[in-house]
Amino acid sequence: MTNAFAAGLVAFGGLLLALGVLVAIPALVVVLVPWHWQAAAAWIVLYVLLGIGLVLFGKTRFRVGLPAKTLASLKENKEWALRRMKSTVK
Repeated sequence: MTNAFAAGLVAFGGLLLALGVLVAIPALVVVLVPWHWQAAAAWIVLYVLLGIGLVLFGKTRFRVGLPAKTLASLKENKEWALRRMKSTVK
């Protein structure tokens, strides 16, 4: 249990660090560059393109399929039901 708590703390700390970087760098660029709104717009475009790219890449990596055990169970149930129907018809 303590390892799970420690892993959660490490993951949350990493998330906070990533968010800090993702906010600090654009903020510094906007403050340091004389054309503020163009710099902010460039960061927005960069984040949107990066997000779209990651979503599309993630969608291609999904392997969603029907569970094999469920399909086998349904096939067995179908065969059982068909046998029962044939035996009652006689």
